[in-house]
Amino acid sequence: MPSDLVIVYHRQPYEEVEVDGKIEYRENKSPNGIVPTLKSFFGRVDKGAWIAWKQADDPSNPDFEQVIEIEDQYGDYTVSRLPLTAEQVTSFYHVSSKEAFWPILHGFKERYNYDPVDWPTFREVNWAFAEAAAAEAAEGAVVWVHDYNLWLVPGYLRTLRPDLKISFFHHTPFPNADIFNVLPWRKEILESLLACDVVGFHIPRYVNNFVSAARSLLDVETLKREKVSPEMSAETSALSEQSVVTELGYEGRKIRLQASPVGVDTSYIEEVVARDETAEKVARIKEELGDAKLLLSVGRTDYTKGGIEQLESFERLLETRPDLRGKVRLMHVSVAANANMTAYAEIQEQLESLAGKINGRYGTFEWQPIALISRPIPFETLVAYYRAADVAWLTPLADGMNLVCKEFCAARDDDDGVLVLSEFAGAAVELAAAVPTNPFSHKSMDGAIQFALDLPVEERRGRMKANRAMVAKQDIRFWAEDQMRAFGDTVIAVDFAAE
Repeated sequence: MPSDLVIVYHRQPYEEVEVDGKIEYRENKSPNGIVPTLKSFFGRVDKGAWIAWKQADDPSNPDFEQVIEIEDQYGDYTVSRLPLTAEQVTSFYHVSSKEAFWPILHGFKERYNYDPVDWPTFREVNWAFAEAAAAEAAEGAVVWVHDYNLWLVPGYLRTLRPDLKISFFHHTPFPNADIFNVLPWRKEILESLLACDVVGFHIPRYVNNFVSAARSLLDVETLKREKVSPEMSAETSALSEQSVVTELGYEGRKIRLQASPVGVDTSYIEEVVARDETAEKVARIKEELGDAKLLLSVGRTDYTKGGIEQLESFERLLETRPDLRGKVRLMHVSVAANANMTAYAEIQEQLESLAGKINGRYGTFEWQPIALISRPIPFETLVAYYRAADVAWLTPLADGMNLVCKEFCAARDDDDGVLVLSEFAGAAVELAAAVPTNPFSHKSMDGAIQFALDLPVEERRGRMKANRAMVAKQDIRFWAEDQMRAFGDTVIAVDFAAE
């Protein structure tokens, strides 16, 4: 049976577990996140499909189960797994997407190298995704494509199935034309995205950057520009925009541009906070801290995340404020994004070296200033640390959104705790009550963390209440509704809005 909604996303929507020699498909360990929200749409259509890739030793093996049927709490849907060889995965994902595109999307031109990129393989994999989506989609169905590693899917899909409604959501930043146009394949990418009916980004800045890139290479027409909503115009952010283009014209077609910030599942986080075991964990953390204040930083080991700059700022804090020695502790969680990539391994080595230096210089038998954690922490445990921390210190140099800051606010049902947030995180345009910081400035970094530590309780609570209200308003369901609403009178949009 053809599908009314096809979601194209590189990750499979479940975990594969081998039990007694048989593969079982289980829900993702954490129900918090984008995948469960995307799957929730399948309950609103007669038939849904999900397209993902799966590494296969031999893609031509007839025993490879390419299409499977899933029945879970979200409904009945088909999952098409595209069999990719290890070489294809390395080329398409690790080299092209992570080593070539990632630095450009985040503004790090000096880290860009397109020499290793195998563009024909990138095209080949994107074509396979498009073919699979075209085969699954019913007449006039909605196909929702996700993220930059599938840039070429919309263009191929429009050629294969002109009848489809195609939406694309960009989960990373989108740079301005001067940076984006470093990519040799820039025109091909832009033409593919302009084959969509809807192109979504987190914030208005990324929308306007996309428009600037499109204008630089293609004959596009601005059909509509609107004032940015108050929820997306925090004046403290370096990423603020006053107006945003919402509709483009290209080759006789209209393309809707949507700024929809991805949120978090606030209901689930609040449910975790309310558990007795969470309260017990929080009590143990606070007992261990004693009189010391806890600074919490959580992110991936990536040069975009500003981990080195943060540890350097913490070292300066301990040097200039002797009164804080023994009174503050930084828990810096930095989990490797990909252990096989040299760039990330180098960052990890620098973090370990710097943390060791600071602990050696200032640590005592009773107190270690930094706890550097490089392994994943269960989400339930992380929520307890959110609840116990005095300050969440999140200072990326560039970040499409940053969901950690939203998780932190959602967990603070006590309306306490301070969020220190980089101006260059997409979430900064929403969270106007956060303490802003510029990670490129020593003065700004050092001043912000000291300001946060010295905030009186009344101001802490006022800021946190405002941040919590925004996180609750623009949660993960808001994002999904807003994206689907851009299609207008589709069945999915009407059903979702009416729920």
